[in-house]
Amino acid sequence: MNRLRYARHLALPQVAEAGQQRLAQSNALVIGLGGLGATAALYLGNSGIGHLVINDFDRVDESNLPRQILFQPGDVDQFKTHAAAEKLRDWNPELKVSVLNRRLAEDELADAVSACDVVLDCTDNFATRMRINAACAEARTPMISGAAIRLEGQLAIFRHADGKGPCYRCLYTEDDESTENCAGQGILGPVAGTIGCMMATEAIKVLAGLPSDLDGRLWIYDGLAGSSRIVGISQREDCPICGTIPG
Repeated sequence: MNRLRYARHLALPQVAEAGQQRLAQSNALVIGLGGLGATAALYLGNSGIGHLVINDFDRVDESNLPRQILFQPGDVDQFKTHAAAEKLRDWNPELKVSVLNRRLAEDELADAVSACDVVLDCTDNFATRMRINAACAEARTPMISGAAIRLEGQLAIFRHADGKGPCYRCLYTEDDESTENCAGQGILGPVAGTIGCMMATEAIKVLAGLPSDLDGRLWIYDGLAGSSRIVGISQREDCPICGTIPG
């Protein structure tokens, strides 16, 4: 461990030597390298985590640059995973970065989720979020779920521990699907960064063994008002995901 690099973490009694060692031995999977994932990956990569797996299949577009802070103008038209891996290794040469530069099939997603200690769902579509939630629930891998659009964002943590809910499917069903996206609705760049930073913070807490008030709860951020609130999430008894996994 580079004690000088992580001196400020080591000075925190909540992290200290034991927590930093846990980070060094941890694996995290970031799915989606948009405004949320690019920010979260940057902070996770610099946190002292041992292994970061990044997954995306898109290329950098010029319209991404105001909010996807890992990328620079010279990265336009490159695959996001390749550009991000290069930047992350530059930021922290000790970091091991693995790239999954494709849309993951069901078995590939299951394998990737099972191999990691936490998953950050930074995707931008409902169907993919449901697939990730199901894979995390099956593997009992903690999932940090984030979303941002316009000047609003939200975040929730689903531990999937001991077959207990709630899970993402308890919060949303197919009937809740929205066709809104940041291309059509717009998004303020720092709002995506705010949610991405929160996702990295919560992931570090999970990996370092720290408790969180957001476990099984939804944090809702209003960037225009500069306010946030937390609401509870109840497990649905008829949930087809966490309601069917034996404890």
